[in-house]
Amino acid sequence: MCELFAISSRLPATVSLSLKTLAEHGGGSAPHADGWGIAYYRDGDARVIKDTSAAHDSDWARFVQSRGLSSTTIISHIRGATRGGVRLQNTHPFARELGGRMHVLAHNGTLEGVFDHPDFALGRFRPIGETDSEHAFCNLLARLEGLWLSEGGVPPLDRRLAVFTAFAAQARALGAANFIYADGDTLFVHANQRHHEDGCIRPPGLHILDRRCRAPQETVSGGGVSVTGDIQAITLLASVPLTDEDWQPLPENTILALSQGKVVARA
Repeated sequence: MCELFAISSRLPATVSLSLKTLAEHGGGSAPHADGWGIAYYRDGDARVIKDTSAAHDSDWARFVQSRGLSSTTIISHIRGATRGGVRLQNTHPFARELGGRMHVLAHNGTLEGVFDHPDFALGRFRPIGETDSEHAFCNLLARLEGLWLSEGGVPPLDRRLAVFTAFAAQARALGAANFIYADGDTLFVHANQRHHEDGCIRPPGLHILDRRCRAPQETVSGGGVSVTGDIQAITLLASVPLTDEDWQPLPENTILALSQGKVVARA
């Protein structure tokens, strides 16, 4: 199985995947050694960095650390391959343009039968790799395409959330379906269930942590995350808690929409 990690923040935040718990889970203290990736939203685009090496021993992870890249929306994934070979095209997160925005998705779980399921037919978006995750992502974009192309801008949040909610409900009927998806405006989360260390598949699929930095120039760090700024608001999501803080498990089938470091809608 894989692990997910994401940030939504009011001010740009930095994350270093070559530090501490998250990177160690990528082939060090945990067996997710089949590649990793990270996406940073910046200036209307998404910088996506992916590698087929294990995160804990990746030159690209060290590069991310050394550059101190920052963003208000970050999505990361550490892969334990279950479908598709260890190749770059099968490495999360996946990215496509729709409606003049970069859309990014990472998935944890296995969606049995998704390739032939009528609810997950493909439109003009086509997978590059072989994973069930990318196939599902292309289907989500097909569901969203009419909405994005008809609005002439960012569609209303409630309509985007309704599409994502229906997609997630159908996906979880096929297997574990933890999704983190961003459209350049909002971060969408679906917490389902995941494969735990004891071999069982059960909730929680994701955990959440809120941080609020009240003092100007206060620095908060831990789990490879460092945030500096005045009155920062930041929400972190991860498959498993990364620090000794008050991470909260998300109930099964929770759906959230986040923007600027806070939850702005639930389904």
